[in-house]
Amino acid sequence: MRPSLLNPLFALVTTLPGVGSQLEKLYRRLFGREHDARVIDLLFHLPTGAIDRRARPKLRDVVPDTVVTVAVTVDRHRPPPPRRPRAPYQVYTSDETGDLILTYFNARKDYLQKLLPVGERRYVSGTVALYDHMRQMIHPDRVVAEADLAKLPLVEPVYALTEGLSLNQLRRAADAALARVPTLPEWQEPSWVARERFPPFADALRVLHRPTEPADLLPEGLAWSRLAYDEFLAGQLALALVRAHLRRPAGRATTGTGHIRKKLIEALPYSLTPSQTRAVGEIVADLAKPERMLRLLQGDVGSGKTVVALLAAAAVIEGGRQAALMAPTELLARQHFNTIAPLAAAAGINVAILTGRERGRERKDILEKLIIGDTHVLIGTHALFQEDVEFRDLALAVVDEQHRFGVHQRLALAKKGQAVDVLVMTATPIPRTLVLTYFGDMDMSELREKPAGRKPIDTRTIPLSRLEEMIAAAGRALAEGRRVYWVCPLVEVTENTDLAAAEERFAALKERFGGMVDLVHGRMKGADKDRAMERFAVGETRLLVATTVIEVGVDVPEATVMVIEHAERFGLAQLHQLRGRIGRGTERSTCLLLYKGPLGETAKARLNIMRETEDGFRIAEEDLKLRGEGDVLGTRQSGMPGFRLARIEAHGKLIGAARDDAALVLAQDPTLASPRGQALRHLLYLFERDEAIRLIRAG
Repeated sequence: MRPSLLNPLFALVTTLPGVGSQLEKLYRRLFGREHDARVIDLLFHLPTGAIDRRARPKLRDVVPDTVVTVAVTVDRHRPPPPRRPRAPYQVYTSDETGDLILTYFNARKDYLQKLLPVGERRYVSGTVALYDHMRQMIHPDRVVAEADLAKLPLVEPVYALTEGLSLNQLRRAADAALARVPTLPEWQEPSWVARERFPPFADALRVLHRPTEPADLLPEGLAWSRLAYDEFLAGQLALALVRAHLRRPAGRATTGTGHIRKKLIEALPYSLTPSQTRAVGEIVADLAKPERMLRLLQGDVGSGKTVVALLAAAAVIEGGRQAALMAPTELLARQHFNTIAPLAAAAGINVAILTGRERGRERKDILEKLIIGDTHVLIGTHALFQEDVEFRDLALAVVDEQHRFGVHQRLALAKKGQAVDVLVMTATPIPRTLVLTYFGDMDMSELREKPAGRKPIDTRTIPLSRLEEMIAAAGRALAEGRRVYWVCPLVEVTENTDLAAAEERFAALKERFGGMVDLVHGRMKGADKDRAMERFAVGETRLLVATTVIEVGVDVPEATVMVIEHAERFGLAQLHQLRGRIGRGTERSTCLLLYKGPLGETAKARLNIMRETEDGFRIAEEDLKLRGEGDVLGTRQSGMPGFRLARIEAHGKLIGAARDDAALVLAQDPTLASPRGQALRHLLYLFERDEAIRLIRAG
């Protein structure tokens, strides 16, 4: 049960004054929530900057295009002429040094006459610009009389907004939300708080939502750092509890004879790379230990993780037990099945696939074979941990693209057997700091080389103004019998964007190249997507227009050209993942990054790194420097639990302390029963890591 002290923070935003159901929908969109927007979401929606209204110059000293607060006398009103209602309403004002025109559009005359009475003095705040050498302020942010000047906030926070929601609405709601913050027990270690000079949790929120100077809003400031540390501590504590829970039951040692692995290696069309051999050795050694394995296998696109996972599965099959491989999407699950099935057949391993598509009699057959042990490896999506899926003796759970699954989903799969060993895989190489952040202190194996025979990919950056040339080049590649991916950032064009959209590009290319062109995007039904991929894989179609759905796990060795439109709009990790769809065969491959200029510094740096290197580990490190943690793991695309408050680039140095603190707490108080332990339970609920508290109860 959530501590009752926190209930006001988890109340709906509609309980705040002035927030009705229409606004709640906008808040939901702003916070990226499918369901109810809550008070805590509002409090954790931190300002992006501040407006500083402390400058009070005379009009002659105003610097154009800056925010100022000026004291002026209202001289006259000039409403729009009767036949031109769309013309602006202008109010002429002055001080002893100059003039200022206040300009309003679609304004009500009676309202403005009341707000700015002729002959009266008013304090006006907003951005001053020069039009025809005249100072103008369009729609001042604030207009107050002398008596109300004291109430004018001198420094006002600015927030990210969504269409239909105004800054003033959000500020008022945030103010009301602050009033709901209770006095919470201190969960941080007292000597650490004193050393870092951190304010209490509630005070830190107040400083950020009601800054007294712009510097209050710096991520490296004390208030923001305090909240970032809270978030890290909640994450590290949850990971440590999960790890303790997974490790607590004694493991079951599984030692294989090696005979199935030998057959698999002989069936491979190439020899294992040194790092594949090393990773298999590390996993097999873990499986033979009495403790449960919890290992992360990191490998770049095309480094051969699936083969390592299959060899790990073979080791438990040799010991008479079973393995499961869980992928986040049906497309990826089928891809794994297609890679594994022929190799498994050569080694006498029975493999089955289970996704939402297998139904009725077919599903029943799969489940029957699984429970009697006829199926050695079951591959699938989250359909694997539905209640009626039972293994005879599950020894190894392999979770692919780990960051797309929640902790409870991994545990649900691990519960399908007794003391199941867990191997998690990711194709996004993750810098060490982030591994610690997202996975805790996991054992780690890295695949650094690409399989033999892979040729380097020729990567070029080309301005979109040369689009016609690129279409002609794609035509030449098709004429040579090659296969081409063409990636667009959106599914369909909307009114307010000039970005390339897959449906429009597909229509244009189909007109040019006919039936060779096909389309795949995330809004299509699973079966339609799979059919489009299948047509491309077997060569029925040869130019596939796609969105980023092809980012992970699509394996067509014959595809040798990748065109990415508006490459400047993608994160480095995504560009790298997309490029990894080509260069998988023995032919030379080309990746064309089409960009729309002028490029910002970050976009330029990203495209340069793509040209310089194919090393995913280096790309991940560079991405971390350029963009912060979000995109290194493709958070935006994958629904990964990116941080709400912490910024890796500003707060990364706090992770180590949070990890050590969490380890110490659990060593001394494994059930969080002490006064500080009880306070930490509040923290876990606050950052919605309550899964971890359920584990304490589960023992």
